Amino acid sequence: MKILVTGGAGFIGSHLCDRLLDDGHEVMAMDNLITGSVDNIAHLAGRSGFSFIRHDVTDYIFVAGELDFVFHLASPASPADYMAYPIQTLKVGSLGTHKALGLALAKGAGFLLASTSEVYGDPLVHPQPEGYWGNVNPVGPRGVYDEAKRFAEAMTFAYRRYHELDARIARIFNTYGPRMRSDDGRVVPTFIGQALAGENLTVFGDGSQTRSFCYVADTVDGLVKLMESDFAGPVNIGNPREMTVAEFARFVLDTVDSSSSIAYKPLPVDDPKVRRPDISLAREKLGWLPKISLEEGMAHTVEYFRNRRK
Repeated sequence: MKILVTGGAGFIGSHLCDRLLDDGHEVMAMDNLITGSVDNIAHLAGRSGFSFIRHDVTDYIFVAGELDFVFHLASPASPADYMAYPIQTLKVGSLGTHKALGLALAKGAGFLLASTSEVYGDPLVHPQPEGYWGNVNPVGPRGVYDEAKRFAEAMTFAYRRYHELDARIARIFNTYGPRMRSDDGRVVPTFIGQALAGENLTVFGDGSQTRSFCYVADTVDGLVKLMESDFAGPVNIGNPREMTVAEFARFVLDTVDSSSSIAYKPLPVDDPKVRRPDISLAREKLGWLPKISLEEGMAHTVEYFRNRRK
Protein backbone atom coordinates (compact mmCIF):
# COMPACT_ATOMS: atom_id res chain seq x y z
CA MET A 1 0.00 0.00 0.00
CA LYS A 2 0.90 3.66 -0.29
CA ILE A 3 0.74 5.08 3.24
CA LEU A 4 1.08 8.58 4.72
CA VAL A 5 2.32 8.91 8.31
CA THR A 6 1.79 12.38 9.76
CA GLY A 7 4.24 13.00 12.58
CA GLY A 8 6.50 10.52 10.78
CA ALA A 9 9.70 12.08 12.09
CA GLY A 10 8.55 11.75 15.68
CA PHE A 11 9.37 9.05 18.20
CA ILE A 12 6.54 6.59 17.51
CA GLY A 13 6.00 7.82 13.96
CA SER A 14 9.54 7.00 12.86
CA HIS A 15 9.31 3.48 14.28
CA LEU A 16 5.99 3.06 12.48
CA CYS A 17 7.66 4.09 9.21
CA ASP A 18 10.33 1.42 9.80
CA ARG A 19 7.71 -1.26 10.36
CA LEU A 20 5.57 -0.31 7.36
CA LEU A 21 8.59 -0.27 5.05
CA ASP A 22 9.72 -3.64 6.38
CA ASP A 23 6.21 -4.94 5.61
CA GLY A 24 6.64 -3.88 1.98
CA HIS A 25 4.57 -0.69 1.90
CA GLU A 26 5.45 2.63 0.28
CA VAL A 27 5.68 5.26 3.02
CA MET A 28 5.55 9.05 3.06
CA ALA A 29 6.49 10.67 6.37
CA MET A 30 5.09 14.16 6.95
CA ASP A 31 6.29 16.36 9.81
CA ASN A 32 6.81 20.05 10.56
CA LEU A 33 9.71 19.14 12.90
CA ILE A 34 8.45 21.18 15.86
CA THR A 35 9.02 18.19 18.13
CA GLY A 36 10.07 15.58 15.55
CA SER A 37 13.59 15.28 14.14
CA VAL A 38 15.10 14.25 10.83
CA ASP A 39 17.62 12.31 12.93
CA ASN A 40 14.82 9.80 13.60
CA ILE A 41 14.42 9.03 9.90
CA ALA A 42 17.97 9.75 8.64
CA HIS A 43 18.61 6.02 8.32
CA LEU A 44 15.73 5.86 5.82
CA ALA A 45 17.19 8.45 3.46
CA GLY A 46 17.54 6.89 0.03
CA ARG A 47 15.61 3.77 0.98
CA SER A 48 13.33 2.58 -1.80
CA GLY A 49 9.69 3.36 -1.10
CA PHE A 50 10.34 6.10 1.47
CA SER A 51 9.92 9.85 1.15
CA PHE A 52 9.76 12.76 3.57
CA ILE A 53 7.62 15.88 3.29
CA ARG A 54 8.22 18.80 5.63
CA HIS A 55 4.76 20.23 6.13
CA ASP A 56 2.42 21.47 8.85
CA VAL A 57 -0.74 19.36 8.68
CA THR A 58 -2.85 22.24 9.96
CA ASP A 59 -2.42 23.64 6.43
CA TYR A 60 -3.95 22.05 3.34
CA ILE A 61 -2.33 18.67 2.64
CA PHE A 62 -1.51 17.77 -0.95
CA VAL A 63 -0.38 14.29 -1.92
CA ALA A 64 -0.05 13.42 -5.59
CA GLY A 65 -1.50 10.20 -6.94
CA GLU A 66 -3.23 7.40 -5.11
CA LEU A 67 -3.14 6.88 -1.36
CA ASP A 68 -4.33 3.81 0.52
CA PHE A 69 -4.00 4.72 4.18
CA VAL A 70 -3.32 7.64 6.53
CA PHE A 71 -1.83 7.26 10.01
CA HIS A 72 -2.40 10.54 11.85
CA LEU A 73 0.24 10.75 14.59
CA ALA A 74 1.14 14.44 14.28
CA SER A 75 1.02 16.20 17.66
CA PRO A 76 3.26 17.24 20.52
CA ALA A 77 2.94 14.33 22.93
CA SER A 78 4.88 15.06 26.12
CA PRO A 79 3.74 17.49 28.83
CA ALA A 80 6.84 19.65 28.29
CA ASP A 81 6.06 19.92 24.58
CA TYR A 82 2.33 20.56 24.65
CA MET A 83 2.72 23.09 27.47
CA ALA A 84 5.41 24.86 25.40
CA TYR A 85 3.20 24.70 22.28
CA PRO A 86 -0.37 24.85 23.61
CA ILE A 87 -1.97 26.58 20.62
CA GLN A 88 -0.15 24.38 18.11
CA THR A 89 -1.29 21.31 20.06
CA LEU A 90 -4.92 22.39 19.92
CA LYS A 91 -4.61 23.26 16.22
CA VAL A 92 -3.07 19.94 15.20
CA GLY A 93 -5.76 18.04 17.11
CA SER A 94 -8.53 20.04 15.45
CA LEU A 95 -7.42 21.59 12.14
CA GLY A 96 -4.72 18.97 11.53
CA THR A 97 -7.12 16.09 12.11
CA HIS A 98 -9.68 17.78 9.85
CA LYS A 99 -7.11 18.18 7.05
CA ALA A 100 -5.86 14.59 7.41
CA LEU A 101 -9.42 13.21 7.41
CA GLY A 102 -10.26 15.32 4.35
CA LEU A 103 -7.25 13.90 2.53
CA ALA A 104 -8.25 10.34 3.39
CA LEU A 105 -11.79 11.00 2.22
CA ALA A 106 -10.64 12.55 -1.07
CA LYS A 107 -8.31 9.63 -1.77
CA GLY A 108 -10.68 6.90 -0.63
CA ALA A 109 -8.04 5.88 1.92
CA GLY A 110 -8.29 4.26 5.32
CA PHE A 111 -7.55 6.43 8.36
CA LEU A 112 -6.15 5.76 11.83
CA LEU A 113 -6.04 8.36 14.57
CA ALA A 114 -3.32 7.93 17.16
CA SER A 115 -5.20 9.08 20.23
CA THR A 116 -4.00 8.75 23.81
CA SER A 117 -4.74 7.44 27.26
CA GLU A 118 -4.86 11.11 28.28
CA VAL A 119 -8.46 11.21 27.03
CA TYR A 120 -9.22 9.43 30.32
CA GLY A 121 -7.67 12.34 32.27
CA ASP A 122 -7.15 11.63 35.97
CA PRO A 123 -9.29 8.48 35.85
CA LEU A 124 -11.89 7.49 38.40
CA VAL A 125 -12.13 3.99 36.87
CA HIS A 126 -9.14 1.64 37.06
CA PRO A 127 -7.92 0.02 34.89
CA GLN A 128 -9.28 2.13 32.07
CA PRO A 129 -11.60 0.40 29.54
CA GLU A 130 -12.55 2.05 26.26
CA GLY A 131 -16.11 2.58 27.51
CA TYR A 132 -14.91 4.95 30.24
CA TRP A 133 -15.55 8.59 29.25
CA GLY A 134 -12.79 10.08 31.36
CA ASN A 135 -12.21 12.77 33.97
CA VAL A 136 -10.54 15.69 32.20
CA ASN A 137 -10.05 19.29 33.36
CA PRO A 138 -10.61 21.24 30.12
CA VAL A 139 -9.07 24.46 31.45
CA GLY A 140 -6.09 22.92 33.25
CA PRO A 141 -2.56 23.04 31.80
CA ARG A 142 -2.86 19.46 30.45
CA GLY A 143 -6.24 20.22 28.90
CA VAL A 144 -4.73 21.50 25.65
CA TYR A 145 -3.54 17.96 24.84
CA ASP A 146 -6.37 16.02 26.45
CA GLU A 147 -9.11 18.03 24.78
CA ALA A 148 -7.30 18.21 21.43
CA LYS A 149 -7.28 14.41 21.31
CA ARG A 150 -10.86 14.13 22.54
CA PHE A 151 -11.95 16.52 19.79
CA ALA A 152 -9.87 14.56 17.26
CA GLU A 153 -11.70 11.38 18.28
CA ALA A 154 -15.07 13.08 17.86
CA MET A 155 -14.05 14.42 14.44
CA THR A 156 -12.78 11.00 13.35
CA PHE A 157 -16.01 9.22 14.22
CA ALA A 158 -18.08 12.04 12.71
CA TYR A 159 -16.30 11.36 9.40
CA ARG A 160 -16.88 7.65 9.88
CA ARG A 161 -20.61 8.10 10.48
CA TYR A 162 -21.38 10.95 8.07
CA HIS A 163 -18.96 10.22 5.21
CA GLU A 164 -18.68 6.44 5.85
CA LEU A 165 -14.91 6.85 5.96
CA ASP A 166 -12.95 3.75 6.93
CA ALA A 167 -11.62 5.35 10.12
CA ARG A 168 -10.47 3.87 13.41
CA ILE A 169 -8.96 5.07 16.70
CA ALA A 170 -6.10 3.76 18.83
CA ARG A 171 -5.63 5.08 22.37
CA ILE A 172 -1.92 4.82 23.05
CA PHE A 173 -0.71 4.47 26.63
CA ASN A 174 2.78 5.38 27.90
CA THR A 175 5.24 4.24 25.23
CA TYR A 176 9.02 4.23 25.53
CA GLY A 177 12.09 3.21 23.56
CA PRO A 178 14.96 4.48 21.41
CA ARG A 179 14.52 7.87 19.69
CA MET A 180 12.76 9.52 22.59
CA ARG A 181 14.18 13.00 23.12
CA SER A 182 16.23 13.28 26.28
CA ASP A 183 14.60 16.66 27.03
CA ASP A 184 10.98 15.85 26.25
CA GLY A 185 10.06 15.74 29.93
CA ARG A 186 8.57 12.26 30.04
CA VAL A 187 9.53 10.01 32.90
CA VAL A 188 11.52 7.38 30.96
CA PRO A 189 14.08 9.66 29.24
CA THR A 190 14.20 11.94 32.28
CA PHE A 191 15.02 9.13 34.71
CA ILE A 192 17.52 7.48 32.36
CA GLY A 193 19.26 10.78 31.65
CA GLN A 194 19.50 11.65 35.33
CA ALA A 195 20.77 8.20 36.24
CA LEU A 196 23.43 8.21 33.51
CA ALA A 197 24.57 11.69 34.61
CA GLY A 198 24.79 10.66 38.26
CA GLU A 199 22.01 13.09 39.20
CA ASN A 200 19.14 12.48 41.60
CA LEU A 201 16.00 11.12 39.94
CA THR A 202 13.11 13.59 40.21
CA VAL A 203 9.91 11.98 41.47
CA PHE A 204 6.86 14.20 41.76
CA GLY A 205 4.55 13.80 44.73
CA ASP A 206 5.19 10.78 46.94
CA GLY A 207 5.77 8.54 43.92
CA SER A 208 2.65 6.45 44.57
CA GLN A 209 1.04 7.44 41.24
CA THR A 210 1.15 4.55 38.79
CA ARG A 211 2.10 4.18 35.14
CA SER A 212 2.20 1.30 32.63
CA PHE A 213 5.01 1.29 30.08
CA CYS A 214 4.80 -0.27 26.60
CA TYR A 215 7.86 -0.74 24.38
CA VAL A 216 7.59 1.12 21.10
CA ALA A 217 7.81 -1.99 18.90
CA ASP A 218 4.76 -3.43 20.69
CA THR A 219 2.85 -0.16 20.32
CA VAL A 220 3.64 -0.03 16.59
CA ASP A 221 2.55 -3.66 16.23
CA GLY A 222 -0.79 -2.73 17.79
CA LEU A 223 -1.25 0.15 15.35
CA VAL A 224 -0.47 -2.06 12.37
CA LYS A 225 -2.84 -4.78 13.59
CA LEU A 226 -5.59 -2.18 13.95
CA MET A 227 -4.90 -0.97 10.39
CA GLU A 228 -5.15 -4.53 9.10
CA SER A 229 -8.35 -5.29 11.01
CA ASP A 230 -12.00 -4.44 10.36
CA PHE A 231 -12.35 -2.98 13.85
CA ALA A 232 -12.91 0.77 14.29
CA GLY A 233 -12.17 1.07 18.00
CA PRO A 234 -11.45 3.04 20.01
CA VAL A 235 -9.01 0.45 21.29
CA ASN A 236 -6.40 0.71 24.03
CA ILE A 237 -2.81 -0.02 22.99
CA GLY A 238 -0.57 -0.33 26.03
CA ASN A 239 1.06 -2.68 28.48
CA PRO A 240 -1.05 -3.56 31.53
CA ARG A 241 2.01 -4.14 33.75
CA GLU A 242 1.52 -1.36 36.31
CA MET A 243 4.04 0.07 38.77
CA THR A 244 4.37 3.16 40.90
CA VAL A 245 6.64 5.95 39.73
CA ALA A 246 8.80 5.41 42.82
CA GLU A 247 9.16 1.70 41.96
CA PHE A 248 10.02 2.63 38.39
CA ALA A 249 12.67 5.08 39.59
CA ARG A 250 14.35 2.31 41.60
CA PHE A 251 14.05 -0.01 38.58
CA VAL A 252 15.89 2.55 36.42
CA LEU A 253 18.63 2.96 39.01
CA ASP A 254 19.15 -0.81 39.02
CA THR A 255 19.06 -1.05 35.22
CA VAL A 256 21.59 1.75 34.75
CA ASP A 257 23.60 0.55 37.77
CA SER A 258 23.57 4.09 39.13
CA SER A 259 24.35 5.27 42.63
CA SER A 260 21.99 8.24 42.28
CA SER A 261 19.26 8.88 44.82
CA ILE A 262 15.62 9.93 44.47
CA ALA A 263 14.54 13.54 45.02
CA TYR A 264 10.86 14.25 45.67
CA LYS A 265 9.14 17.40 44.37
CA PRO A 266 5.53 18.69 44.44
CA LEU A 267 3.07 16.95 42.15
CA PRO A 268 2.13 18.94 39.00
CA VAL A 269 -1.45 20.11 38.47
CA ASP A 270 -3.82 17.42 37.15
CA ASP A 271 -1.13 14.74 37.04
CA PRO A 272 -2.97 11.39 36.70
CA LYS A 273 -2.80 9.31 39.87
CA VAL A 274 -3.25 5.97 38.10
CA ARG A 275 -2.76 4.77 34.54
CA ARG A 276 -3.27 1.20 33.34
CA PRO A 277 -4.97 -0.01 30.17
CA ASP A 278 -7.63 -2.65 30.01
CA ILE A 279 -6.51 -4.39 26.80
CA SER A 280 -9.27 -7.00 26.65
CA LEU A 281 -10.62 -5.42 23.46
CA ALA A 282 -7.21 -5.37 21.74
CA ARG A 283 -6.73 -9.01 22.65
CA GLU A 284 -10.19 -9.99 21.40
CA LYS A 285 -10.49 -7.86 18.25
CA LEU A 286 -6.86 -7.57 17.11
CA GLY A 287 -5.21 -10.62 18.62
CA TRP A 288 -2.69 -8.17 20.09
CA LEU A 289 -0.68 -8.44 23.27
CA PRO A 290 2.58 -6.69 24.21
CA LYS A 291 5.46 -9.15 23.93
CA ILE A 292 8.54 -7.25 25.07
CA SER A 293 9.18 -7.20 28.82
CA LEU A 294 10.05 -4.02 30.66
CA GLU A 295 13.45 -5.51 31.44
CA GLU A 296 14.25 -6.16 27.77
CA GLY A 297 12.78 -2.91 26.49
CA MET A 298 14.55 -0.78 29.07
CA ALA A 299 17.86 -2.48 28.31
CA HIS A 300 17.51 -1.38 24.66
CA THR A 301 16.44 2.11 25.70
CA VAL A 302 19.25 2.64 28.20
CA GLU A 303 21.76 1.45 25.60
CA TYR A 304 20.37 4.02 23.15
CA PHE A 305 20.71 6.90 25.62
CA ARG A 306 24.12 5.70 26.78
CA ASN A 307 25.37 5.73 23.17
CA ARG A 308 23.92 9.21 22.63
CA ARG A 309 26.09 10.51 25.47
CA LYS A 310 29.33 9.32 23.83
